[in-house]
Amino acid sequence: MTPPFTIEDITDGGDDIRMKYRYLDLRRNVVRENLELRHKMTVEIRSYLDKLGFLEVETPVLIGSTPEGARDFVVPSRMNPGQFYALPQSPQLFKQLLMVSGFDRYFQIVKCFRDEDLRADRQPEFTQIDCEMSFVEQEDVISLFEGMSKHLFTSIRGVEIVEPFQRMSWHDAMKFYGSDKPDLRFRMRIIELMDVVKGHGFSVFDDAAYVGGICAEGAAGYTRKQLDALTEFVKRPQIGAKGMVYARIEGDGTVKSSVDKFYSQEVLQRIKGALGAKSDDLILILSGDNVMKTRKQLCELRLEMGSQLGLRDKNKFACLWVVDFPLFEWDEEGKRFVAMHHPFTSPKPEDVHLLDTHPEEVRANAYDMVINGIEIGGGSIRIHDSGLQNKMFELLGFTLEHAQEQFGFLMNAFKYGAPPHGGLAYGLDRWVSLFAGLDSIRDCIAFP
Repeated sequence: MTPPFTIEDITDGGDDIRMKYRYLDLRRNVVRENLELRHKMTVEIRSYLDKLGFLEVETPVLIGSTPEGARDFVVPSRMNPGQFYALPQSPQLFKQLLMVSGFDRYFQIVKCFRDEDLRADRQPEFTQIDCEMSFVEQEDVISLFEGMSKHLFTSIRGVEIVEPFQRMSWHDAMKFYGSDKPDLRFRMRIIELMDVVKGHGFSVFDDAAYVGGICAEGAAGYTRKQLDALTEFVKRPQIGAKGMVYARIEGDGTVKSSVDKFYSQEVLQRIKGALGAKSDDLILILSGDNVMKTRKQLCELRLEMGSQLGLRDKNKFACLWVVDFPLFEWDEEGKRFVAMHHPFTSPKPEDVHLLDTHPEEVRANAYDMVINGIEIGGGSIRIHDSGLQNKMFELLGFTLEHAQEQFGFLMNAFKYGAPPHGGLAYGLDRWVSLFAGLDSIRDCIAFP
């Protein structure tokens, strides 16, 4: 039979038809090479962790449902009508029980399941490289897995990374990049401009809770059509900005802006100075009534400009650890605190005293590894004290009965003594797609 699409590296088949005839799509060398890359990575990971004394232990796939953020997939029980198993979103509780059991170093390459929307970097069924260690602090975990990451770069990608990965606090990531997973392949930092632009009669800025801008180097030549397209880009419902202000830096250093009538050249020069702009640069400014929302809009604009200016090279890798996350975030709908990561993440020891008075200021012993704007992995040091764990449940709005019902087996285990422990989980699919230079994780999964 004639195949429904060309079985070559560059094919005329769209995503839907390629997935329908996936067995034909897998004949293409480019897809096969992605799966070979995935195989090589899992071999290297197992070998690396085995040499460091990690033990691969399988954990159950049919479990009781526990709240971990996303929705569970549920499986009805034939033997117990009206009752359901859940498919695990992660082996979180089981790996902590293994630490209580005396297994000092555990890992597993494991299937996880989350009933959430499909995205380029998300599938309902995905694979984690799940790891946990006893008697460790944050620095121990970061050091070990940074070493493993560098080993994978060398052995799989042929890229030597000598320098330590950069560290950045969650607060700085949000302030300067509008994201907790900043893409550091290019600079273009977000700069707050409230002190410079307010009080000059331009009500859009005067009434805003936040005004910030980015400087796109060498982009002053953007045409009006291109600038209008950028304005429409940030006004899309997915981003939600109301408009965009721009300013060009001319060859002689003067500033030409879309709001010239409100701002003198002196003030425009101060804006230029705040952003570190030079001749032939382009300044783009957004404002809004919600600080965090506007920063996220600027993040989307920054990434779009990075793409348009060719600054997001897939063969260049910018690695960093994002640290010092808030332990809690406020759920406006539920009017309560929720765990930013999960209920078992420990607070920074120096912040424990704030739990009773200012829980919103408590920082977590948590860390994410980010490469090229992609969250490749994340983890935390866990709570190992039953009293502190009960306090955490209380702050999250769990009654003692509810906490016992959901997590009683872990809380009871802690009563018999639990070592300090922590770990990390990588997304294998994201790792492979990053190394393969893919835009979606679908092409590194045999049957997505």
